[in-house]
Amino acid sequence: MPSSTEPPLRRLRQRAGALLYDWPTFERRLRTGAWLEIRNRNERVVSDGRGVRCEWRYTSDLHIARVFPSAGARLMRRAFGEWPVVMRDAPVAGAPVVSFLIGHRGAERMPHLLATLRSIAGQSVPVECIVVEQSASRELDVPPWVRYVQTPVPAEQPYSRARAFNAAARHARTGVLICHDNDMLVPERYAEEALARIEEGWQFLDLKRFLFYLDGQETARVFAGAALRTNVATTIVQNARGGSIVADAEAYRAIGGFDPAFVGWGGEDNDFWDRAETTGKVYAFGFLPMIHLHHAFQQGKWSDSSEAVARYRALESVPPRERIARLLREGEP
Repeated sequence: MPSSTEPPLRRLRQRAGALLYDWPTFERRLRTGAWLEIRNRNERVVSDGRGVRCEWRYTSDLHIARVFPSAGARLMRRAFGEWPVVMRDAPVAGAPVVSFLIGHRGAERMPHLLATLRSIAGQSVPVECIVVEQSASRELDVPPWVRYVQTPVPAEQPYSRARAFNAAARHARTGVLICHDNDMLVPERYAEEALARIEEGWQFLDLKRFLFYLDGQETARVFAGAALRTNVATTIVQNARGGSIVADAEAYRAIGGFDPAFVGWGGEDNDFWDRAETTGKVYAFGFLPMIHLHHAFQQGKWSDSSEAVARYRALESVPPRERIARLLREGEP
């Protein structure tokens, strides 16, 4: 949504431009069922007949949803009408066919984690979830169906999401891994679709099309167990690399897993995806909506002063196959 502090003339120009250039296309795609193709006017997507791949590198906010929140509400309602989120206390019975891997640290994100676990428990196929807590002592109390792993670290040591995923992968009992953040709700057929794409022969998947951000008030409702409302996103993000990536377990190990040298925030997903692309078996045609729960902005995330971001900037000049060879020599996964 445009900031209320923006000059009125600028807001007026944004609205006029969105009405003239964006609204007709948005309306046509929404009404004809082509909502996956909704994008900003200067962007390009290609389709494989199921999902769409964004032909730009980094994330972008959907402009029309920022200028006209009612447009974002309609898109959210349509997306989750086709791909509903189901919240349950335990997954469906049966031997798990997909493993969700989640890293966690700190009591502040505990409500986010518990809500995320309820959406994972709502999957249409049997799943398991391994939560790795990096902490000096145990702080988490997770549901009985969740497999808990603690990796003791000093309180002053920065969090390493990469190490958490590698630790969780070692405990997974299935051949399909979903490396997932602790603040994202997923539709009930996510694991089912991930399994189907892996069975087609793909090894790495990013199935997200739109990531819908909730505000603090709506997130608090989710924490309290209220029914999820699907017309209340404050921001809609496209091409959100990371947050939830699917991998064939053997292929995950073959590319070296996540680089454990990443500490702090930012970069590890990009590096992982760079290495995944060397296999030629990545599927990045997004068709699923997901929900991001509100939390305070992570200080230093994607800041040039961040150690993790600096590491990725340096790694960009190293061919991904060389990165894989180094990780396999070091042997963590």
